[in-house]
Amino acid sequence: MKISRMPLFWLLLVLAPLHCGAQQVDVTATVKIISGNRSLTSLGAVVWLVPVNQSITPERPGPRHLQLVQKGKSFIPHLLVVPAGSAVDFPNEDPFFHNVFSLFDGKRFDLGLYEAGKTRTVMFDRPGICYIFCNIHPEMSGVVIVLQTPYFGISDALGEIDIPGVPPGQYQLQVWDERALSSALEEATREVTISEHSSSLGVLGLKAAPPIAFHHKNKYGQDYEPASPDNPIYVQP
Repeated sequence: MKISRMPLFWLLLVLAPLHCGAQQVDVTATVKIISGNRSLTSLGAVVWLVPVNQSITPERPGPRHLQLVQKGKSFIPHLLVVPAGSAVDFPNEDPFFHNVFSLFDGKRFDLGLYEAGKTRTVMFDRPGICYIFCNIHPEMSGVVIVLQTPYFGISDALGEIDIPGVPPGQYQLQVWDERALSSALEEATREVTISEHSSSLGVLGLKAAPPIAFHHKNKYGQDYEPASPDNPIYVQP
């Protein structure tokens, strides 16, 4: 009996979805902050994977144009994760002056003093972690994390992270959490193997930094001056 053969084109068309599905997995992890004898869930931790071999050539995410709004003496949102080459606007929606600056890794800039209703823009052109402050209001802080990989996730209220669509292979794992010691973040950086049978990174425990570690100076490296009610740049909302 003659067995009919499926044309090669249709065979490839049928198998393509199965093949593609086998090439990508969802990577999961849970981030915990270790403070003394307590283990706390981490909301807003970022985990990303950078390919370490040439067999994985992910399409780099295109640049985006986003906003970090200054309102109520806060940056909204507090955290942005953006592809390298992205522009971020810093509109001032408060009824008084702000002076946004960053002197840390990733992008160093000083937008100077500008009033309500004005916007200034920063191009984040290289990977890094940018801690952002206002030179007038010490309580204001924000973070922009600039990546060159599409494989990242941000933890939810349970500390859980999901990174979808990761091809199996070797990666450098990197973690960031605002409450963690810098040494703990460095220790968490390591090479991992992702496969269909090993796609969980498990629990990533990070030692908490002491509260004093979160204090910062102004853009001149000095302590902040006390607010003056008579000075328009310090006017309360």
